[in-house]
This record gives sequence, C-alpha cells and structure tokens, in this order.
Amino acid sequence: MKRYLAVLLACYYFLSAQTIYAQLPDAANHPWNADWIAAPNDPGHAYGVYYFRKNINLTSKPSTFIIHVSADNRYKLYVNGTLVSLGPARGDAYAWNYETVDLAPYLTAGSNTVAALVYNEADVRPEAQISFRTGFILQGNTSAEELLNTNPSWKCIRDAGHQPVPGWFFAASKGEWVDMHHAIKGNWAARDYDDGAWPAAAKVADGRLKGTAWGIEWALVPSTLPAREITYQRLAALRIADGVSVPATFPAQQTAVTIPAHTTATLLLDQTFETNAYVTFNFSGGKDAGISLGYAEALYEPGSHGERKGNRNDVTGKEFIGRTDSLLSDGSLGQTFTTLNFRTYRYIRVVVHTQNDPLVIDDLYGNFTAYPFTRNAVFNTDNKEISQMLDIGWRTARLNAWETYTDCPYYEQLQYVGDTRIQAIISYYNTSDDRLARNAITQIDHSRLPEGLTRSCYPSKGTQLISTFSLWYICMLHDYWMYRGDNNFIQDKLLGERGVLDFFSKYQQADGSLKNTPYWAFVDWAGNLGGQVKGADGSAAIYDLQLLWAYQWAAEMESHIGLADYARLYHQKATQLKATIQRKYWDPARQLYADTREKNGYSQHVNALAILTGMVDSNHLAAVANGLLHDNSLTQCSVYFKYYLHQALVKAGLGNDYMKWLDIYRDNIAMGLTTWAEYSDLHTTRSDCHAWGASPNIEFFRTVLGIDSDAPGFSKIKVTPHLGTLTNVSGEIPHPNGKVAVAYNLENGKWKIKVVLPQHTQGTLVWKFKTYALKAGENTFTI
Repeated sequence: MKRYLAVLLACYYFLSAQTIYAQLPDAANHPWNADWIAAPNDPGHAYGVYYFRKNINLTSKPSTFIIHVSADNRYKLYVNGTLVSLGPARGDAYAWNYETVDLAPYLTAGSNTVAALVYNEADVRPEAQISFRTGFILQGNTSAEELLNTNPSWKCIRDAGHQPVPGWFFAASKGEWVDMHHAIKGNWAARDYDDGAWPAAAKVADGRLKGTAWGIEWALVPSTLPAREITYQRLAALRIADGVSVPATFPAQQTAVTIPAHTTATLLLDQTFETNAYVTFNFSGGKDAGISLGYAEALYEPGSHGERKGNRNDVTGKEFIGRTDSLLSDGSLGQTFTTLNFRTYRYIRVVVHTQNDPLVIDDLYGNFTAYPFTRNAVFNTDNKEISQMLDIGWRTARLNAWETYTDCPYYEQLQYVGDTRIQAIISYYNTSDDRLARNAITQIDHSRLPEGLTRSCYPSKGTQLISTFSLWYICMLHDYWMYRGDNNFIQDKLLGERGVLDFFSKYQQADGSLKNTPYWAFVDWAGNLGGQVKGADGSAAIYDLQLLWAYQWAAEMESHIGLADYARLYHQKATQLKATIQRKYWDPARQLYADTREKNGYSQHVNALAILTGMVDSNHLAAVANGLLHDNSLTQCSVYFKYYLHQALVKAGLGNDYMKWLDIYRDNIAMGLTTWAEYSDLHTTRSDCHAWGASPNIEFFRTVLGIDSDAPGFSKIKVTPHLGTLTNVSGEIPHPNGKVAVAYNLENGKWKIKVVLPQHTQGTLVWKFKTYALKAGENTFTI
C-alpha cells in the first residue's frame, strides 16, 4: 500500500522540473528523431488504456537527464515506479503541447525503467480534448538522452480490463469501468516488473515540431505552463454507513474496513469542501465483488429528480446522484485503482456488493490537483465574513484553473470566454503568474473561424459560437494590456480583434445598431438574456452596448500599439453607436435605458453597461444607479453579471456600499456551499463551482482597497479606496514590478494612510474627491 502512496506523492516534487524548455539549446529547437508509437495492430481510434515501458542501463547517476514528452489523449510518466509528469497540457492539433522534464532525480546508476500510462477516451473523451489517434512520444534533449527516444525498442500493451462508462451528459470526463480479472497485474511501472510477454510498440508517425510537418496533426510545441500541483488529500468524514460497521478513524486515517461476504455496504464520505482530486481506492479479496465509486458536489432532495439540492451540508434522507466509476474485484491482495482523470466532488459514495468472499477496503484517498497558483494578494481585516468570502472565492478560482481556465470542474471543464475574462483578472489581482491567462488568450485566438468570430469555448472538439463572447475576448486583450503590458504579445492578437469587429460590422445597420446578430447571443442566465433579445427592428441595447465597449477598447489599443487608421475607424464607429444607443433606448420618463426600441423591458445588464461605456452623463448618473439598486422590475443580474453591475455602481460613486451588495454570497455560505454556485437560485443551480462568480476576489482589492491600473502595463497606479464602515484595513496585490501595498487606519478622527508603490511606478491617491500624488516607494498621509 505504501508503494502506491509513494508513487502518487512523488509527483508533487516534479513541479520544478518542467517548463525549462526556454533554456534548452537542443531537441526543443531542432528536428526530432523520436517516433510516435502505439500498441501494434491498434487502429488508434477506440477507447483504450495502454502501458509503455523501456529499460535502460546507466553507468552512473546523471546530474541532468532532460526529455520532452507528449501523448494523445493523455499520459502519466513514471521513472522506476515514481510518477514524474502528467500531460500533455491541452491544446489543439495546430499547437500540440509537449512537456519538458528532468528525469535525473529519479534515475540511478545501473538498471532503470521509464514507463508511461497513455489513455485515449475516444468518443467519450472530454469535450475539451482534441484528438488525432492514440499515440505516445518521448524525445531526449541531447544525444545522451536519446537512448530513451520512442521507437520499436519500447514495449506496449493494452489493458483489457478498462472500458468506458458513457453515462449521462458530462462535457468533462466520464466514468470508468475496470474488471480487475483482465487488468494488468502488479506494479507495471516498477524496475523489477516482468514485461517479457509484452510486444514491441509500433511506429505510427514521425515526431515533428510545429512548422516542419506536412499537415498540422500533432504539430509539437513546448508547453508554456508549469506542472500542475499534486497534493495528498484525505477525506475528512464518514457521514453514512449502511450495511457495515466502520472504524471511527476511517476515512480521515488509513484504516482497513472489512465488508463481509454476501453483503451490500454503502458508505457516504464527506471531504467537507469541494475539491478536484485523483482518487485512489486500494482493496483486497472479495472475488467478483462489485464496487461503485460515485462523486457528487451535493446531494439532492428526495423526489426532486435531481433538481433541488437544499443545504449542501445536509445528507439525511437525501438522494445521491453523480458520476461513477465501477470496479469488479478479482479476489487478489493489493488491488488498486486510481482514476485516469481527476474527479470533482465534495461527497464520495462507495457501494460494495460482495459474493462469497469478504472484501477489505485497504485505503481511500485523493491527490488534489490544480494549476500551481501561489496566492500573493493579502487582505488584512478582522472582518471574518470578508476573509471567508475571499477564501471561498480563491478555492472556486483554483478548482477552475488546471491546464486551461474552466467554467466548472464537475460538468464541463471548458474555457468559455465570458467566464475566462473574469478568471484572468482574478489571476492578475491575486497572483504574480499570468502564464495561464496568456495561454487562454492564445488558445482563444487559435479558435477564430474564417468569418472572424472566436469560438465560445476553446480548446473544444466541437464548434459552439456565442457571438457576444467574441466581444469579451477583445475586453480580455485590453485587460491583459492594462494589467500586465507586453505590447508585443497583444499586438500579435490585434489581427483577431479586427476580425471580430469586422464580423459584427456586417450586421450593423446604417445607424450602427446591430440587427439580428447570428448564433447564440447569450448574455446571462437571467430573464430572456440567455437567448436572443431583440426588438421589432432586430436590435437590442445589450448587444449594441457590448459592441460599443469593444470598439472603445479596440480604439485605445490600436492608437497605442496598433494602426492609427483602425484607431480612427473604431473611434468613429463608437461615436456613431453611442449616439444611436442614446436615441433608441434612453427612456427619459423612467431615467433608464430600455432593452429594446419599444421600451417594454428593462434590465440591470443594459444600464450597468451604459454606465461603464460612458453613456450616462453626470446629470442622470444618480437616477440610473438608483434604478439599478432599487427598481425590482428590471431583469436582475445573476452572480456572473454582478461583476459588471458592481463596477457600474462603483463608477456611479456608490463604492462605499460594496459590502451591501454581496447578499448572494451570504446566501451561498448559508446554504453550505464551499465554492460559488453557477446560478443565483441556489436550490436548482447546476454547478456548485463556477469561477465567474468569484469576482469579489477582484473587488475587495480593486474597489475596497482601491488599487487599480491607470495606464497600460500597470505603469501608473490609481488608488481610490471605498472602505464603507471599515476603519482598520490593509492589504497588497502583486504588480509587474513587485507589489502594491496599502493601509488605512482611522485614529482619533484622522485617517492614517500608507501606500507603497513598486519601483519605477507613480500614481495617484483619490480620497474624498481630492487627488494626491504618489511616488515609487512609501507614501504616508494623515487626512
């Protein structure tokens, strides 16, 4: 048992070994001579789990031993039985990622075994998984490491015990079915494993770097991302045990649980918070016993047909509905199962049905996985609610950051543009690592279709188009430009920005207003904004406003780092569209902007964007903000679009009330959620973990502490705090040049304020409508 635990724990240590390709002068930069290999006589298009092995002898332990490795769909790479790499990071055929790993820490003088588990989920693979056929490739970085190059000197065998479980709809990974009678026995990755009966692997293609292949299948590029975090994680509590007596120490500690013969036992285990983890189940005996491992974010109220969840902490009388893995025991000692993909869960249900022999659960645990973000932002306060919200938001963001950002880890795991825009800004404010954001921008750019639109989510094996999300992509470019800079990176993406705007220009009427915008024109899961909103003339304010904002930001980027002609064009289009919106949608009687020309519907969404795009003049700002806050006839923003609503209210001068706007988050906490839910209706929400709702992890720093970029690349900093009732609060966020730190303390009727800016930056402090200059280093004020 310890052996398997050691194998999984060891992968924690390979974090520093990957993504070192930039320093490599050799195989990362010249043609490869390794082959793509697979099982012999295998067509490569069906579901399958495959094991690859190669034995080598080394005269001494090397100081470095760098290799590059990839697979289709996925691999787990082992050296002498220790897991050292997972991959490849998801991409597409146009840019198929390979990982770079230094194997030296795991190699010894003498005999060594390098092995890989490769799996192809074929028709049941996740929606985000693009695939060509089953394959595995490993290339040594120099001639010294090329003895490991994949070719027919490797051995490969298919594990006949693994079969897919199609199940109900999951765009994310499905369940697994493993018959241990037919599974490969023993620790197949270990040095002493006998692979004498395994056949030689077969070559299926040459290994080709991007730009050297005839086509784009497996056009290999170095992954720009670090290895994922892998952290051992035990389940916390047993909530229900039916049909069996369970020791009190299970599952929090490794404890054997015996299921007698001719018994059906059900165990409900609670992690106590939502997580992503590779689940390992070790068991012995129990010949022909059936085992089901089920994973759920929450349990459901009885008779609700999987539609109502209630309080997430409650389990008594509730129904378990979730994805499952199924196992059939062969009766031997030391059987083990680890999920191919991570599972998302708060609850795990274990059902064991024994035949003539008892089965012993030797252990059950997880290994948490996520993008290895480090939380650099700090918010110091004695307000426990703020701290709890920030922690829940950070967990939500982390569970939705893997090799891409994802909308939700349980159901879809897709990098949707609308979600990703918010997630990227969470990364900018909370971490100093922008690699996942850059990766997202690049992948969305790759997704563009000939007519100009980006796909709604990418990578994806399908093509879904949410036309409005292409406009949010332009906002993503502007966000990165403002918070992280790198003009060359954004300049390279302006061609895509122009393509998007050219697409929309074809649907603009003579007055600039959009008419009959094609594809799915999703805005928010609120009212009729989840579909197509339009008036009798085919237009609607919400689309015109999104296009206006895109024009405004495109014009700003083009004027600084693009082409002046485009800047002028987009400025002219924005000016025209602004006038049209005012004429068509402004209702002077209600002092609000209507959804359509007919003025028979109104929404928070339209009026929030009207403020953010500068449509609302100072004479009407208070009235529009008052309507946003108090007019319940308006279609209300869901938790997703509250990001824009709150920004609008702050721009309207109401930022000191920010804490009053967070009731949806208080409701999440009261309902036992440990991550933020997808919908505002917490009983019927599908996903219990949706990162688009984690915007407080931006606004506690941008709105409350007041720290914001005031020029491209965060080269100037504007500090405009909105403290509300807080009188002693401080914090800091990462910055491209270091960090920005602020502290506010009310003493004897005077505010003591400290602002520390990083080197080479200047800024301003705005306090009660008065502006104070800030220099690099420490700035102190008593006001």
